[in-house]
Amino acid sequence: MVRPEVTSGPEDQLALRADGLHKKFGAVTALAGVSFSIRTGEFVTLLGPSGCGKSTILRILAGIETPTRGAVAIGGKVVNDTERRILVQPERRDLSMVFQSYAVWPHMSVAANVAFPLRYRKVPRDQRRSRVTEALRAVRMEEYVDRYPHQLSGGQQQRVAVARSIVGHPALLLLDEPLSNLDARLREDMRVELKRLHLELGLTMLYVTHDQSEALAMSDRILVMDHGLVLQEGTPEEVYRAPESLTVARFLGVKNIVDGTVAGDSVVEALGGSLPATLAEPMAPGSEVAVAIRPDGFALAEEGSSRPSISGEIRLAQFLGGSYEHEIDAGGTMVIAQSPQRLGARGDTVDLSIDPEAVIAFPADETVA
Repeated sequence: MVRPEVTSGPEDQLALRADGLHKKFGAVTALAGVSFSIRTGEFVTLLGPSGCGKSTILRILAGIETPTRGAVAIGGKVVNDTERRILVQPERRDLSMVFQSYAVWPHMSVAANVAFPLRYRKVPRDQRRSRVTEALRAVRMEEYVDRYPHQLSGGQQQRVAVARSIVGHPALLLLDEPLSNLDARLREDMRVELKRLHLELGLTMLYVTHDQSEALAMSDRILVMDHGLVLQEGTPEEVYRAPESLTVARFLGVKNIVDGTVAGDSVVEALGGSLPATLAEPMAPGSEVAVAIRPDGFALAEEGSSRPSISGEIRLAQFLGGSYEHEIDAGGTMVIAQSPQRLGARGDTVDLSIDPEAVIAFPADETVA
């Protein structure tokens, strides 16, 4: 199957539209007015810490929860609208959902698990058989058709759950932290498999995770959430390289937040010197700022380089597999530097250049969740 082209356009090209979703559980506000859309064939991720409202959105879309206020349309069909009192039951929504727990039935074979949605819809037996085979082939589980869940690994059970979710060719596939119960190796394998399915089958996916690496690796677009709000949305590169708030920067892995002041247009004073920086908003010279520096923005300074640099002592160097992470004491301020190569040994003094594009200054009074 050829993947549909992802384009911005009219309503009929939207697989999902959510408008002004609010949800309260008693006195607790889980969602505070969330609006977004997903184009057909797009892979969108809701990224944020536990309790930020990600899973509540999925449950509302699936019809498991009803919003306190707001509207939802799937494939152009309104399935929820609190003002118009529209509520379509879950089984009549053109979507499927994959849960954190595999939710495969232990008393059913792999084939029976995958066929269940088709049996519920009374799809003829010969069509069921061919579509189950197609779905299992897509997740590379066709040879396990007669096995039972207790005979499968966790990763294989999750593949069965994915096959069951795609066998009905839904307009939208919801995935709620589907990899969190897997070990590190299986998580990486399944991450690749899900992206492959997205590309090969042209699936429209809404994925929920608190794992930044999953979101950055898999998504066409990321919505960063906190406290029931979407703080920022954009491509993985956009949200990583240009976070719009200190909260987003921290959640995307910026570990270096140091005090500074605005010295001029796109220049701050921090770490004992002047650093070119992107100002998150217009600020007057002398304004106090929180300067965020991505760990991958540091490198060993080259002689004659025009880039700003700092000097510091390596306190700790850790090998992370594909890179090294260093804790460096830069004049009493600890900074974290990541690089493909080891920058030096513990106790070494190193001169590090700083990539100006890795430096963003936020107002000092901005709160961080």
